[in-house]
Amino acid sequence: MTFISLIYGFFLLAVLGSYWLVKTRTQQLWVLVIASLIFYASEQIQYIPVLLVIILINFSLGKKIGVNTAPGPHAANEHLSNEAWLLAQKAWNQRRLKLLWLGILLNVVCLLSFRYLPFVLSHLVAPSNLPVSQESANWMGASLIVPLGLSFFIFECIAYLVDVYRGAPANQQLLQFSAYKLFFPKLIAGPITRYHQFAEQLKTTKFPSVERLTQGLWLIACGAIKKALLADRIAIFVDLCFGNLERAGSADLWLAIFAYGLQLYLDFSGYVDIARGSAVLLGFDLPENFDFPYFSTSIADFWRRWHMTLGDWIRNYLYFPLGGSRQGLGRTCFNLMIVMLVIGIWHGAAWGFLIWGALHGLALVVHRLTRVVSERLDWAKIWWQSILGVCVAWLLTQSMVFFSWIFFRLPSIQQAGLVIQNLWGHSADVQFAQKVYIEAIGLGRFPIALLLAALMTGMGIVYMLQRVLKLKLNWPVKLLLVPLCLLTVWVLAPQNTLPYIYFDF
Repeated sequence: MTFISLIYGFFLLAVLGSYWLVKTRTQQLWVLVIASLIFYASEQIQYIPVLLVIILINFSLGKKIGVNTAPGPHAANEHLSNEAWLLAQKAWNQRRLKLLWLGILLNVVCLLSFRYLPFVLSHLVAPSNLPVSQESANWMGASLIVPLGLSFFIFECIAYLVDVYRGAPANQQLLQFSAYKLFFPKLIAGPITRYHQFAEQLKTTKFPSVERLTQGLWLIACGAIKKALLADRIAIFVDLCFGNLERAGSADLWLAIFAYGLQLYLDFSGYVDIARGSAVLLGFDLPENFDFPYFSTSIADFWRRWHMTLGDWIRNYLYFPLGGSRQGLGRTCFNLMIVMLVIGIWHGAAWGFLIWGALHGLALVVHRLTRVVSERLDWAKIWWQSILGVCVAWLLTQSMVFFSWIFFRLPSIQQAGLVIQNLWGHSADVQFAQKVYIEAIGLGRFPIALLLAALMTGMGIVYMLQRVLKLKLNWPVKLLLVPLCLLTVWVLAPQNTLPYIYFDF
């Protein structure tokens, strides 16, 4: 069951009807849990026990971390000396820390076991020529399928445990915690949502107003347009080019790289729009995940606007604990490299993802060094604030971002290397143009480039209207446009909807 399907439409209607017709909060939570299990079972029913075990472990650890059993200063046993009370409090904090590390370790081991064990066996252990290792690697690679949404699921669990350790209240109701973890709009590909943000909304959830209902439907319609009408159409060209690397010419590869950057953004942001729209209809607000990242003028700004919930998680639970930018320029640059390598590894068990993360880490380091130098030189500060300087900064940022997508789309070093090798002075095979542009797509290279440029221009216009001029459509106009958008998707979208790209992560 995917978001872009009639089955999901009927499923969502059934869930909405059941959810808003029941009378108590407990019944609503049961509706969410059961609906979410049905939603996940439609894709990977065999992994539901894994998710339930993870939920139970983190719920139990959260309760133990959150219960302060150390004697308080105003406890009944006030005969304790101040020194004894401090020792007892220290001992309990150490126990809480051990429980936190246990929870983090269990979550990380679970993630590594499914996502990275086959990679470790095949790339690090198997080269040792041990027969058992080679057989294990082959079996793991063929048999072990990563549960959908496991990375997002694990990251939310770690965030919950850390928040409780830092002082946030632990959840005391397994049903409520399960509803949060299994909430089907965000279950498979996010956005990463903190428990306490979700729990606060549970206290005040009420049937949405007409304006809110319209906003939810509008988000679903926009997501459908992005995914089915745009991303899936672009994917046809991208797949043909990257599937025929030896035959594609330099111009084709450059165009495919640009097209893939747009496809990835439209695919993932389209998913998030539908997820957020579905949540709004159920009375919840999920966090935004994108804020026009392709119009950022620095790599740091790009990561504040691309996959925002992942960036927020990395900052709060990795970058700041490492010291952030508080321990000098050298340590700051080191921390930036570490967090970007982690983001690269998080996306997949392949060398290409590691290189992609390293490129972004290097770009962040260069940006930080450039900013430090510019702050000391008046002419440099003036230059980067000028119109030409802003344009140059945007061009440099997006060139780096789109170039790094090569390793994201082709995690195999051999394939990515072939693309880079053929980016200049490589002529296309004669049959490539015939098969791709004439037979498969029906458009030449130049018209496709114009369409992609027009799409980027349209995104720029929307950015200007929403972020610069602060103009937005009112809800009656959105309500009129929703059926038109959905009808357009129904008529013009490709017959077979492609899987969401971020389902692999």
